[in-house]
Amino acid sequence: MSAPVSYKRHRFPLSLRLVEEMLLERGILVSYETIRRWALKFGPGYARRLKCKTPSRHDIWHLDEVVVAIAGK
Repeated sequence: MSAPVSYKRHRFPLSLRLVEEMLLERGILVSYETIRRWALKFGPGYARRLKCKTPSRHDIWHLDEVVVAIAGK
């Protein structure tokens, strides 16, 4: 089994178009459809492994907005 990939201190947008542009900047020409197929093929397994991961006190989650209701307000 291969070593786990560390994405520590990295945040990635989930737009398939942005992935296409990032690869193009690195000289890799792939279509949006190819990236969509990769996401369908490899995405569920990756998401399953993330769900099984035990949270660490060093995990950081960045939130764009937070709404807190106190006494219904």
